Amino acid sequence: MATLEDVLASIDANGQAALDRLFELVRIPSISAQAAHYPDCDRAADWLAAQLSELGFEARKELTEGRPMVLGAAKARTRDAPHVLFYGHYDVQPADPLDLWKTPPFEPRLEATARGERIVGRGAADDKGQLMTFLEACRAFKANGGLPCHVSVLLEGEEETGSPSLPAFLAKHAKALKADLLLVCDTNMWNADTPAITTMLRGLVFEEVVVRCASRDLHSGLYGGPAINPIRVLARILADLHDDKGAVTLPGFYDGVEDMPEEIATQWRELDFDPTKFLGDIGLSVPAGENGRSVLEMLWSRPTCEFNGVVGGYIGQGAKTVLPAQASAKVSFRLVGRQDPARIQQSFRSFVKARLPADVKVEFLGHDGSPAIGLPARGEALRRARRALEEEWGAPAAVIGSGGSIPVVGAFKRELGMDSLMVGFGLDDDAIHSPNEKYERRSFHKGARSWARILTALSQ
Repeated sequence: MATLEDVLASIDANGQAALDRLFELVRIPSISAQAAHYPDCDRAADWLAAQLSELGFEARKELTEGRPMVLGAAKARTRDAPHVLFYGHYDVQPADPLDLWKTPPFEPRLEATARGERIVGRGAADDKGQLMTFLEACRAFKANGGLPCHVSVLLEGEEETGSPSLPAFLAKHAKALKADLLLVCDTNMWNADTPAITTMLRGLVFEEVVVRCASRDLHSGLYGGPAINPIRVLARILADLHDDKGAVTLPGFYDGVEDMPEEIATQWRELDFDPTKFLGDIGLSVPAGENGRSVLEMLWSRPTCEFNGVVGGYIGQGAKTVLPAQASAKVSFRLVGRQDPARIQQSFRSFVKARLPADVKVEFLGHDGSPAIGLPARGEALRRARRALEEEWGAPAAVIGSGGSIPVVGAFKRELGMDSLMVGFGLDDDAIHSPNEKYERRSFHKGARSWARILTALSQ
């Protein structure tokens, strides 16, 4: 029987062919947010289903109300092996602004840097390069006697537009998708030389509030003073959402928020993290947020209230002395622990309504919320994955949190009761969602080797 070393040698020997396959996938402009590219999403789904079939999976494209899903399943070489489900997404963000790309976004290329070659193209890192690391590991196992685990694959085509078809799809295909563990490759390493496993994701509530006053825009000289100004009303409400120490003032906002266990807090303190450099890289110097909390705490384990856009009155070039009829703000809340998205939303709306003067009306444009996700930090799967990653990268894998949200992880936990192992090989400077997105060729190659080691470790 082939050994892990045989599998790793196969990955090494076929690096160029693997890169060629990734380039094929990146060339497909599978932008799920734009109707003109819906046929390209179908093309990407067909391409991936064909790849899985080539690897011995029973694979098919499944239609949804939106973009199609790709499902695949393959048996291990031994019947009593564990069963894992791998999740990735083939859709990508729009490439705009196109004029900031050095080369066309869907013509992938290699770029030489001091750190080695990088793969440049839309989707190179998010998430085509990441998902292809797993498929390349499966390809190497197929060439060397078969998979060590029973493997199911779910590749989505709407992740970049909020996964609207996913809940119904999970309910319909729950039996086929149920596995011992969910594997997700849509996260980052700690740094270019240190792998990471993400065990915490913040949840999200997003609200748009529109404040309306007069029946039309008014001349500020003729009406300024006696007529109420919606920008003033909105600005006062937004200012009231934080106190002088950076804490959020919504009633009940911190219900379900707990301090990190000291074991986790100690590990975070031992990470090679420089808050001065972190802020300096974006032109800042002094941490904002809650007083007395470290930057990593604020990013990974503390909730936030942030303003993502404020609009009111005349915003064109030059002066226009208008007193606007309405003003609006987009407000997002990142959640942790056991914070309830529905309760946060209701608290925010009550908070706003309680501060409205006479003659002021308000409208709320809400979006679906998602709770925070906390995954077992001491599980056997985590222990084995950390050991496998250390063997590949030569450095202990960091166990980290994420300030962002991956709603699909919560959906699998709620609907199928599955915990997740989130291992990715992206870097902070990959420029995902931005022009000139890239993925390090080293991440692509060693990512495939890492999955080969992880699957072997999970099977033992």
